[in-house]
Amino acid sequence: MEKAIKMVSLILGGGQGSRLSPLTKDRSKPAVPIAGKYRLIDIPISNCIHSGVRRIFVLTQFNSASLNQHIKNTYNFDHFSRGFVDILAAEQTPDNPNWFQGTADAVRQSLRHMNTHQHDYILILSGDQLYQMDFLAMVKEHIAKGAELSIATIPVVAKEATEFGIMKVDKKGMIDSFIEKPKAELLPDWVSPVPKAEQKAGKNYLASMGIYIFNKETMQRLLDEHPNATDFGKEIIPAAIKSGSKVASYLYNGYWTDIGNIGSFFEANLELTDPLPKFNLFDSGKMIFTRARQLPPSKYFGTTLKRSVVTEGSICLAKSLERCVIGIRSRIGEKTTMKNVIMMGADYYEHISDLVQKDRVHIGVGKNCHIEQAILDKNCRIGNNVIIKGDASLPKQDHEAYSIVDGIVVVKKNATIPDGTHIGV
Repeated sequence: MEKAIKMVSLILGGGQGSRLSPLTKDRSKPAVPIAGKYRLIDIPISNCIHSGVRRIFVLTQFNSASLNQHIKNTYNFDHFSRGFVDILAAEQTPDNPNWFQGTADAVRQSLRHMNTHQHDYILILSGDQLYQMDFLAMVKEHIAKGAELSIATIPVVAKEATEFGIMKVDKKGMIDSFIEKPKAELLPDWVSPVPKAEQKAGKNYLASMGIYIFNKETMQRLLDEHPNATDFGKEIIPAAIKSGSKVASYLYNGYWTDIGNIGSFFEANLELTDPLPKFNLFDSGKMIFTRARQLPPSKYFGTTLKRSVVTEGSICLAKSLERCVIGIRSRIGEKTTMKNVIMMGADYYEHISDLVQKDRVHIGVGKNCHIEQAILDKNCRIGNNVIIKGDASLPKQDHEAYSIVDGIVVVKKNATIPDGTHIGV
């Protein structure tokens, strides 16, 4: 009989999420909606559940109210399974009056909570990545290699390598050196053995995915030996390699993307409208779990749909939607056209008495609008005859109701755009 693997997971909620602003103005990064009906935090939690890891801590310190609510309403395990998803918010203690100073410091401050649960391994994950991965396979390889620390790595091309922590890996898959965001002229010295298919594609460099498995004792030792270290990538991992710890690479060849900024968030969502998207929402064996809202089916009236993802509870009278992701409870008016748009929907339906008021801008998108290259955050109100058109040539801007980031117009949560407004044209 195979020995049970005792592992707990820590999902790092990130800092203020400034690179995803204004989507993170009122919510933490893991709470940002994605794919119309999910939240970013659902991705790592679902991966954990499918991998048999059911003791999960989520570390956060900024704007955590909506994240707390989502987790409380979504992840309720059987009382006999001993599974849980708990929020660990930064807290002041007699030993440490500070908030989390970085990834390693966040884990250091949280160890006392983990140590109340029996475990041999600690799985460290990020709360802002899109991927589907079997952590059970990773920990089994970790054990087979006799590793103290395993780092999930993915082959990348030279252009991408300068944006990641890059590993130098030997033929046995062990990491003997590490560099954070190397300059282009240094890359020839950082080529690692990769599969032939990746070699042909020019993916000769192994980038850290920010996914780690530590032996319990190794984690404690490294944090004790480096009490002032605050970051895994910049301090703890290089120190582990330098000290001679057995650090292994776990090579991952599937789809993975880091949702680090508005541009990557926008593209990751719109790629879901492809005929065969790299991230498969339709794999019943790897389904993404989220809150069950029991919403009615969506209704569409004469709308032409082209390569769009539509979720439940929406009412759409639009003329056409092309390459759009339409979130829950969305309302779109007559003669409106939308292209390359992420519409996050609404948290609630307006009451019928509000809908009959003629002088009121309602939640959703009004009549005769044209919206292109935009993100419409939750509960935004866009009036009639509005034109919103993002473009790569547009400079970065920030206004009360909207921002322009990476050429994308982002209408803020709960914002109102009056009738006849033109943005980006």
